[in-house]
Amino acid sequence: MLWQIPLAYSLDLILGDPTWFPHPVRGIGWLIQRLEKVLRRDRAERLLGCLLPLMIVGGTYGLTSGILLWAARLHPMLHHGLTVGVLWTSLATRDLYVQSKRVQSALLAGDPPKARRMLSHIVGRDTETLDEAEIVRATIETIGENLVDGVTAPLFYIFLGGAPAVLAYKAANTLDSMVGYRNGRYKDFGWASARLDDALNFLPARMTGMLIPLVAAGVGLNARQSWHIFWRDRKKHPSPNSAHAEAAFAGALQVQLGGISTYGGVPSHKEFLGEAKQPFTTATIRRAHRLMFGTSLAFLVIGWIIRSLF
Repeated sequence: MLWQIPLAYSLDLILGDPTWFPHPVRGIGWLIQRLEKVLRRDRAERLLGCLLPLMIVGGTYGLTSGILLWAARLHPMLHHGLTVGVLWTSLATRDLYVQSKRVQSALLAGDPPKARRMLSHIVGRDTETLDEAEIVRATIETIGENLVDGVTAPLFYIFLGGAPAVLAYKAANTLDSMVGYRNGRYKDFGWASARLDDALNFLPARMTGMLIPLVAAGVGLNARQSWHIFWRDRKKHPSPNSAHAEAAFAGALQVQLGGISTYGGVPSHKEFLGEAKQPFTTATIRRAHRLMFGTSLAFLVIGWIIRSLF
């Protein structure tokens, strides 16, 4: 039922992701670790790596569907409660805001070391030597990238197939974050998981990138620059999806993302996105929050309208 979706969205905005709540993704992550140990005993890593997402994603979809069917037979309210719980835990708007807000608050308090520690919780790069501008850049990049994984893509699959579909998406996303790397350990075993995540994010990433300039116009940011940079820079990333929202964010905020980042002491250069028309300050994070909330709400409203009509 469509009323479950705005209710779940509201719960996410109010409660976020409380540590006391049994989040399904934690169970999925535990299962991935166990299956990896079993499957990697054989040398056919590319083949068995294809089996892993079939087991995890297919199993998640089937188990979720079965539990909800069982709940519906017991009592309609149990079914509604479980459905709303799954939808709520699949969204991360508040969590993305809270984590990035902690970085901003530390900078405003004049405590860069604390800001670096807070930033290390949400990015994979080394943060120990970053100055304020680089801290802000990293924060904006993670907001732009995770807006798709944590908000708009889950909403897309909620509208497309409800609780089973969105939890299957979260399973694929978790697989990519755990084994979808191009290093020596996961190049073959994680290949299928990475490709599946790319395929599932293909439409949501592009829809989000095209929506951000429209939202920018409504929240007092540069809509024209957002569209221009999105269209120009959206393919400047090794991933086929990651740069779409980031590029649109860069244009709306009139900043330049990308450049040198260090991972485990090894420098890595990412293509530049946007143009450095504005400096990186704590106010940039505040404007990014405005754009993030506006985009998530717009995606919800548009999806709800389309789903209501069809």
